Amino acid sequence: MKTDTEIRRDVETELQWDPSVDGKKIGVIVSDGVVTLTGEVSHFAEKWAAKDVAKRIGRVRAIANEIQVRIPLAGVRSDTDIAEAAANALSWHVATAGYEIKPVVTNGWVALTGKVQWGFQKNAAELAVGHLLGVKGITNDIMVNSAVKAADVKQKIENAFKRHAILDSNDIQVKVDRATVTLEGHVHTWQEHEDAARAAWAAPGVANVENRLSIQYQ
Repeated sequence: MKTDTEIRRDVETELQWDPSVDGKKIGVIVSDGVVTLTGEVSHFAEKWAAKDVAKRIGRVRAIANEIQVRIPLAGVRSDTDIAEAAANALSWHVATAGYEIKPVVTNGWVALTGKVQWGFQKNAAELAVGHLLGVKGITNDIMVNSAVKAADVKQKIENAFKRHAILDSNDIQVKVDRATVTLEGHVHTWQEHEDAARAAWAAPGVANVENRLSIQYQ
């Protein structure tokens, strides 16, 4: 069993090792296996990357990402430039091309609105915009437009869990309220935590996934 000190050391080492993150500007606090990331990064995508780095470390139970995005002068873009780049990124992305997704930019913060058919398209839109220079944050208000019944969604997700050998479907409860899926129960690793959410997002008609799965390391 790792102590909080050992977890913090491992997260800090991993941040220093990963070339996509400037670990020198990121602070790590660990309490009872919960990791809090603090400090500053130069791009919104780097904030994402830091969270992904922390997920790799064993015995991490949860992550609070409190990193601030401070864009250097060389990376500053006007809201008009960001909006144009976002519109282009969405129109060229294979998952979002052909859908009327509108990016509205205010002081570097991008608000996405519009409608798509699948939940993964909503996530794809956020990823496409999140890696653009000048973006400080994203509000994803894209709606998933589907008339699939809640019972059908629940069954499809549960069937997907059974097909994935890495996931123990007996430890995961699926609740569906309209287009929102809530996952409860526990898994054994962060990879299983992410795989469960990904399987839920893949179901037709899912507009939102609330992943409340806890991680219980074996």
